[in-house]
Amino acid sequence: MNDHKEFKKECEKEIEEQGADQELNALTNQWINKAAEHKYSYHFEWLGRPIIQHPQDIIGVQQLLWNVQPDLIIETGIARGGSMIFHASILELIANCGGNKDALVLGVDIDIREHNRKEIESHPMSKRIKMIQGSSISSETHQQVVALSKGFKKILVCLDSNHTHNHVLEELKLYAPLVSKGSYCVVFDTIVDNMPEDPDSQRPWGKSNNPKTAVFEFLKSLDKQNILAADGEVLALEIDKAIENQLLITVAPDGFLIRV
Repeated sequence: MNDHKEFKKECEKEIEEQGADQELNALTNQWINKAAEHKYSYHFEWLGRPIIQHPQDIIGVQQLLWNVQPDLIIETGIARGGSMIFHASILELIANCGGNKDALVLGVDIDIREHNRKEIESHPMSKRIKMIQGSSISSETHQQVVALSKGFKKILVCLDSNHTHNHVLEELKLYAPLVSKGSYCVVFDTIVDNMPEDPDSQRPWGKSNNPKTAVFEFLKSLDKQNILAADGEVLALEIDKAIENQLLITVAPDGFLIRV
């Protein structure tokens, strides 16, 4: 075993141990809840655009992209465009390291505000970005995404739009089948189910109505019936707890779904 493999093996053991450390996890959740009071995740940018993610998740997704090397990333929820710029920039780096030079990010949002569209389209990374305006769960939008995904061999999906149970469940039904074997469907903001209920919140999601509840229902449905993926094989997804154990601070606990 060479030095790098030995180092990685040591890290894997340490990551498993920290994931099992109840005191550490309790402290992590306490920190996440407190930081959310200050809108912590809103205060970061990637190459000049607000990304609205925790730095830990940014690093974690970077690792995923390097390991998977997708040639298409489908992302629901565009907001200010930082996540798309981030994904596109990592694909650019991968291309410069011998990866697919034509890899793309496809962003879907029901309302791409004009000032955000202009900023995204004028960014140097826009050459790797396509956008569709429309509800991610409408048949018209889904058909456009499916048509654009034709010909791509390694597809990764990120769901980060409306966080209600029904909306995310429908997104999973529509877009999880597009995920390639060995790639991921990353469902963001499953953390909502772990956080205390906010009685003053005007948002339609909360405890028992959020991305995590949708993930669990969708995975149960896969156990009960065979759902075919876009490649014609039976779709099988598993929660990758190793990523969560590594990051600890993540908005996607139980949300890193690997297709096996």
